Amino acid sequence: MKIRILGGGPAGLTFAALMKKHDPSHDIVVYERGPRDATWGFGVVFSDRALEFLRADDDALYQYLMPHMESWPNLTIVHNDTRIPITGNGFAAIGRLEMLKLLYAHVEALGVRIAFDTEITSLSQPELEGADLVVAANGAFSWVRAENEQKFGTTIDWRPNKFIWYGTTKPFDSLSLTFRQTPQGVFCAHHYRYSPGMSTFLVEVEDQTWQRAGFEQMSPDDTIRLCEKVFAKDLDGHRILSNNSYWRNFPAIWNERWSFDNVVLMGDALRTAHFSIGSGTRLAMEDAIALFKAFKEQPTVAGALARFQAIRQPPMKKIWDAANVSLRWYEQMDERMTLDPVDFAYSYMTRTGRVDHAEVRRRDPGLAAAYERLHPELASA
Repeated sequence: MKIRILGGGPAGLTFAALMKKHDPSHDIVVYERGPRDATWGFGVVFSDRALEFLRADDDALYQYLMPHMESWPNLTIVHNDTRIPITGNGFAAIGRLEMLKLLYAHVEALGVRIAFDTEITSLSQPELEGADLVVAANGAFSWVRAENEQKFGTTIDWRPNKFIWYGTTKPFDSLSLTFRQTPQGVFCAHHYRYSPGMSTFLVEVEDQTWQRAGFEQMSPDDTIRLCEKVFAKDLDGHRILSNNSYWRNFPAIWNERWSFDNVVLMGDALRTAHFSIGSGTRLAMEDAIALFKAFKEQPTVAGALARFQAIRQPPMKKIWDAANVSLRWYEQMDERMTLDPVDFAYSYMTRTGRVDHAEVRRRDPGLAAAYERLHPELASA
């Protein structure tokens, strides 16, 4: 089968590897518009649960990636100066570029060709001629999806909060969510280490806070300086670093139909999941695994693409729905900061409705007990 993949991210590379390993006769080319050694962002994070999914479906890839990851067993919520460690929430992280380089080597060793610095801008380009399957794994701003929104049944909901993706040389002990009250409003930092000496440091604010702080007129350097001032106690003198970092809004993307003809969407092109649940890369790789399984079950392209949506949509929709509930929690963080720190942390842990009090008690008996002291009626629940 002649397979052409647009986008050299985790979704496209994982699918290419699985298909080529299963049948080396497949003619597979991945087209990546960027150079081999460049990527946006800093680190990507996986929950323990996400890694178990990967291990179950592709143990070889799991074993290949894990030695390169930083891991920790807990989550930390910081409510101004009150730190609340929460157990039972393990995570692992890796630098985005390091992960991509590992995946590049993995797929190239299998015989897949990656065409870097090659931007495909039309489905009629010669590179795609005669392809049995075209996989659009080219990100949240996929031109394939944008040019065929009616065929895919696309909806995009731009959310009001502003966020900016930074890094820092401060290696944090765990995935942490730090909320700090300022005269302009609440600043939230999502931060975690992804190498021994580097961490992701994403800053999120409500739109009103962004406006009151004057970020619209602020230079990139002044923006960093203000964020360093807000999170001075957390950074311990370390600097915030930029890598094509700019303020943006999150697009909650959904598609009712995932394919047409021989074209299929995967990863962020298919749907976006808010970074607050740390599942974007996981979902992309699970898309790839599901599409591969669909082709194993259905010999025809049309049959496999229909099967892909049928088997993948139900579990993916649950995570997507939870992510959209989660992002709305952050859109009210100024109001929530009036809560007691324990109530605040508990509200965070139960924000999607997928974790009830019994589950909090199972994961972190200390947090459950502290919450029960504030709410005695739950002690016997």
